[in-house]
Amino acid sequence: MIHFSINKAVFLQALNTTKRAISHKNAIPVLSTVKVDVTNEGIGLTGSNGQISIEHFISVQEENAGLLISSTGSILLEASFFINVVSSLPDIVLDLKEIEQKQVLLTSGKSEITLKGKEAELYPRLQEVAATKPLVLETKLLKDIINETAFAASTQESRPILTGVHFVLTDGTLKTVATDSHRMSQRKIQLDKAGDNFDVVIPSRSLREFAAVFSEEIETVEVFFSNNQLLFRSQHISFYTRLLEGTYPDTDRLIPKDFNTTVIFDTANLRHAMERARLLSNATQNGTVKLEIQNGVISAHVNSPEVGKVNEELDILAVNGEDLMISFNPTYLIDALKAVGNEQVKISFISPIRPFTLVPNAESEDFIQLITPVRTN
Repeated sequence: MIHFSINKAVFLQALNTTKRAISHKNAIPVLSTVKVDVTNEGIGLTGSNGQISIEHFISVQEENAGLLISSTGSILLEASFFINVVSSLPDIVLDLKEIEQKQVLLTSGKSEITLKGKEAELYPRLQEVAATKPLVLETKLLKDIINETAFAASTQESRPILTGVHFVLTDGTLKTVATDSHRMSQRKIQLDKAGDNFDVVIPSRSLREFAAVFSEEIETVEVFFSNNQLLFRSQHISFYTRLLEGTYPDTDRLIPKDFNTTVIFDTANLRHAMERARLLSNATQNGTVKLEIQNGVISAHVNSPEVGKVNEELDILAVNGEDLMISFNPTYLIDALKAVGNEQVKISFISPIRPFTLVPNAESEDFIQLITPVRTN
């Protein structure tokens, strides 16, 4: 029969982290609960939606937690209801005590609330990932990689493999790539301490949740792989995700080597111009912007019969090569520019019907993005 008292703020923060893995609309009702495991070492909270699972551990050693454990055990509690109740309690400290028939009594200040729980045995067991020889990455670096690639993954379930980000480690070089077949984003980095080579596809939704759960106060994260599961682990948080099954397309062959026109833009200026153009392009049938390069002058055009027109000469830092006219979805370019962590961006074109590339205008980064143009009459 569980009994413990804890600092409410610490407990609530751990609950909210765990809650990110819990879905309200789950086909398996037990997955709408949070599992509370109380041992002599501390409290483990577990949430899962079948795709991702998060375990958050609060140790009795943790100074801020003020955790006092009187008796141990496990119970399941309806997650959103339990978290709302905890957040509403009046005092700094809360006391949780299991009473008869899987009920818990929450006491805080002058408030007493009784909640019904369920047998912990009903909760599905998390698949274990062998915790040997982890890949250790800086949390900030991993979050940067996710920000630079995950947005380009597909949101359509018709090709499930494209809803993920392809992570490949080969002899110390980590390549991450995402594509929805209209655009692509690829980042390569050299790792100082690399583990065994691997080739996996991680759901982009899982990566975005990882980025939300792991703050940069957590300096490093350990990464473990099994056949169809991946574990990101820090001192207090274990984040499990299923991997996508299937063969990721060979994206290297899509990257062009030779170009006929290159332009260097100020990243922020180009993004603002595209955001203005998008306001009107959203009202047109194909939602495109036409970019015209002529005699060293570059302009953006949108013609929406319903709303109006945009004709804007763009500020450029340099232009080389042939004149060109090309149409594309401005949202893709805006997303790509948001991912470029550099003040300048180099965009290279081949022809009006071939994909064009964006790279930061810096030698140091191995980061390339591709956008497929839209054919217009």
